[in-house]
Amino acid sequence: MTSPNRDDPNLGPESKSFFARPNEFSNRADIALHGVYEISKILAAPARLETTLSNVLKLLSSFLEMRHGIIALLDDGGSPDVVVGVGWNEENAKSHFERIPERAIGQIVTTKMPVVIENVARNPLFSDWPSTEQGKTEAKVSFIGVPIKERDRVIGTLTIDRIWDGRANFRFDEDVRFLAMIANLVGQAVRLHNVVARDRERLMVEQSRLAKELSETIVADHEPRMRGIIGDSAAIHSVLHKIKIVARTNSTVLLRGESGTGKELFARATHDLSPRKKGPFVKLNCAALPESVLESELFGHEKGAFTGAIGQRKGRFELADRGTLFLDEIGEISPAFQAKLLRVLQEGEFERVGGMRTLKVDVRLVAATNKNLEDAVAHGEFRADLYYRINVVTISVPALRARPEDIFLLAREFLRRFNEEHATQLAWTTSAKNVLEGCYFPGNVRELENCVRRTATLAKGLKIVADDFACRHDECLSSTLWKGTPGVPRPSNAAPSQAPAFKSPPHSSPPVSAPEKLSPPLDGDIIAPSPDACPQAGNCSIVNGEGEAEQERLLQAMETAGWVQAKAARLLNLTPRQIGYALRKYDIPIKRF
Repeated sequence: MTSPNRDDPNLGPESKSFFARPNEFSNRADIALHGVYEISKILAAPARLETTLSNVLKLLSSFLEMRHGIIALLDDGGSPDVVVGVGWNEENAKSHFERIPERAIGQIVTTKMPVVIENVARNPLFSDWPSTEQGKTEAKVSFIGVPIKERDRVIGTLTIDRIWDGRANFRFDEDVRFLAMIANLVGQAVRLHNVVARDRERLMVEQSRLAKELSETIVADHEPRMRGIIGDSAAIHSVLHKIKIVARTNSTVLLRGESGTGKELFARATHDLSPRKKGPFVKLNCAALPESVLESELFGHEKGAFTGAIGQRKGRFELADRGTLFLDEIGEISPAFQAKLLRVLQEGEFERVGGMRTLKVDVRLVAATNKNLEDAVAHGEFRADLYYRINVVTISVPALRARPEDIFLLAREFLRRFNEEHATQLAWTTSAKNVLEGCYFPGNVRELENCVRRTATLAKGLKIVADDFACRHDECLSSTLWKGTPGVPRPSNAAPSQAPAFKSPPHSSPPVSAPEKLSPPLDGDIIAPSPDACPQAGNCSIVNGEGEAEQERLLQAMETAGWVQAKAARLLNLTPRQIGYALRKYDIPIKRF
């Protein structure tokens, strides 16, 4: 090892402190020790890996007599990935490295040991080394190469070559030890750099993911929050679009629709999308309470106002102050109570039952009914002034039959909840999906949920098939409830905005004859499905036939079978379910024996 020269043009700024006191380092061991220290500072400094390695070689050239110095990092296939040299120019360094005999580099990598060659001209490893690399003089060219390791794996090489003219004092053993220490430091620095790079990449990916989630969350916060409302049909989108608009105001909303359509969920959506969303959402079913209790529930009561009133209690109006009050089944309240409710809606003030103090509240009212309020007003059952007060903005909630494309979406969600509650893993099959989408569901979403839960409870396997449904065994709860009940005729003064006439599913049997067709229903009218409304009736002459001849055939078969529907079905080559629909169609009473 030679003493470092402070005037060396390759000397980096990191080594200048070496020469602040020229007489400080008196032996080769001190020079090597402080050389390792200075190089370790370079490796610890934050910089691009190629720049760091280039600075290491610059400083290294100040301690060792060398013509070329190259640090090469290899990829998993053994090819050079990063190559730097003294006075680093990436292209020149790589070309110098590629001229080093492959066998010499291969020996370093394979043996994981240094390679020291005093005279390359006499070594077979360098037999094919170009003469230009050996210099123009006859002086000997020596070569030293040490492996750069990451733990026990060789990840690169540190090589130097120098011209030995016989005048320099070289100690190969000390030079190899020094280079091995430097290579060890470089290996640790490369390992640390790779760890930092992987962490940086992982953090960037995580940051990108979090930014995307935050962006989606922000978008979701600006989108309507519709708790529990499931559906992708045009009918549902139309209702939700109207709710978005209405929710921005304080106008009273009247939700109209059949029982079981989920009017409470739409009322909740109206509250969640309104400026009152941070306020309370209070709900009350008016049909569930008698008038005396309803007054106390809505307005509250004072202590001693009536028997059992042992303390003061706030009513729903008071609890809903600065929020939303949802009154379900508002069409069921008595005319006497309607007058009390009208005053609160007009003046925003009331007194508790048994109290004298007038209370003022700021409440947004959302009401719901499945009753024909226009008909109730016409018959004097509902106050006209209250009707006009609550019917500011009317939103009709569609029946399930008006959005058949949502049936399976809802069924899938109900089954998911069932699985979650009971730790099961039931799933729908295509045949089960076809049964669901072909049913009428006069009880709407509530009936669909009950159907899903009943079928899931009684399912024989993990896959729900068509045979698991009650309708396949003539045990359909809906058909039992609605059997043959005639529809309510539509009054002549019905509002034109009411629900349209029911359309049979496209794959159901042909419609009944004109005298049997039902009038279009109003909101809340109870409509019984005609026998042809369910596609399970199939295409059979008895079900779809007309006239007394078909009725006679049905009666004759029933008499022959002893009024056992299953036997009569076999006689007519029908299913028991089809026989049941035919009996209801012709209004034939079942004889019991």
